[in-house]
Amino acid sequence: MSLLLTRRRAAAAVLTAALLVPLAACGDDGKKDADSGAEATSSASGAPKADLTVLAASSLTDVFKEAGAAYEKANPGTKVTFSFAGSQELAAQVKQGAPADALVTADTKTMDGLSGDTGKPTVIAKNRLVIAVGEGNPEKVGSLKDLADPKLKAVLAAPEVPVGRYSQQILDAQKIEVKPVSQEPNVRAVLSKVELGEADAGLVYKTDAATATDKVDAIEIPDAENAIASYPAATLKASKHSEAAAAFVAWLSTPEAQKILQGAGFQQP
Repeated sequence: MSLLLTRRRAAAAVLTAALLVPLAACGDDGKKDADSGAEATSSASGAPKADLTVLAASSLTDVFKEAGAAYEKANPGTKVTFSFAGSQELAAQVKQGAPADALVTADTKTMDGLSGDTGKPTVIAKNRLVIAVGEGNPEKVGSLKDLADPKLKAVLAAPEVPVGRYSQQILDAQKIEVKPVSQEPNVRAVLSKVELGEADAGLVYKTDAATATDKVDAIEIPDAENAIASYPAATLKASKHSEAAAAFVAWLSTPEAQKILQGAGFQQP
């Protein structure tokens, strides 16, 4: 009986060991599957996948649509949605807690005023002002001083808007007093007034005038009389996708993104 019991216990041990082998293999496969799932949360470039909302200055409307498409192509599974408005409007949205992941303004002053709500900003591009006039320049505008002509319907952005501050800055420096027929909430609204013939001239960014060459002409302003607009980008501390937001903001300084920005007329930061 003793010998028989011993043989039975040995057989049971062999059977148990045989059963444990596939279970162990299943455990390895399960770990591999889990690892694969973790990898699936990141794109091919290593950036985490996410649906991002980026608040951006109006003057970035066209170029950011192109940049966003390029970023999504390089990061499958990531979607970038932009909300464009004047920088002062964007700042108000951030203060009100609008759900967003990153912010790009057209000036450092607005961004600096949001230091408690953003990560450390990085300037990704620069811009300059031009005088936008109707196609063919029917009023023969040649310089900033022509904007002071009371017969000329000039339009500017409101003083709280970055392009409005830049405009007033260069006009004050030249001691030129302009009485605009209207003050608009963003640079695209200024451009639209000129495009529609509701104004004879307006101060806009060079890149904005370049988006409407079939309707407006751009009169260059000499460097000595011009202003440099800086575009800082930063993540928002309230973002639910902080890593993905940081990856997008960092990408804006890469050669690929800079090529897109400079192709649209923006200058290197």
